[in-house]
Amino acid sequence: MVPEQLPWWLQQWVDAVSSLGLFGGSQANHVLVNEYRPGEGIMPHEDGPLYYPTVSTISLGSHTILDMYPLRGPELDKGPQEEQPQPHPQFSLLLEPRSLLVLQGEAYTHLLHGIRPTLTDSLTETPVANASACPSAGPGALLPRGTRVSLTIRRVPRVLRTSLLLSKKSPRTK
Repeated sequence: MVPEQLPWWLQQWVDAVSSLGLFGGSQANHVLVNEYRPGEGIMPHEDGPLYYPTVSTISLGSHTILDMYPLRGPELDKGPQEEQPQPHPQFSLLLEPRSLLVLQGEAYTHLLHGIRPTLTDSLTETPVANASACPSAGPGALLPRGTRVSLTIRRVPRVLRTSLLLSKKSPRTK
């Protein structure tokens, strides 16, 4: 990872999230900005060991449902994709517009997370663990998705020092 200066409008959100003490007393230094249009999702995945074991996500625009899955065993990584059973989420979280989600501990280390590609979210398909805390999560609610932008703010403990990269000379340089 090579550090770059963040734009001021993004740095203010990194500073606000970092002030919560989520990254072991260190400042967040990585932001991923994604746009999800209605019907788009992301396959279940884990963020991996490159990052400090906490991920924070600010949702802007539309809501989404984040599904939480058990980690896949090595036996599921073999064979053609069409032969593998589709994973079923253990539970889901409703991410409302202007909300902050923080995944850490076992949610970070022992679960995969993903977003199903759908145009409308039904809150009856999978248990929505935080439904009682969400104003838009009425009983049997059907929520049409709009365009959502996520700001995923993390800490990368090991980054390259740009001064080392810039001072390194090519073997062809005389």
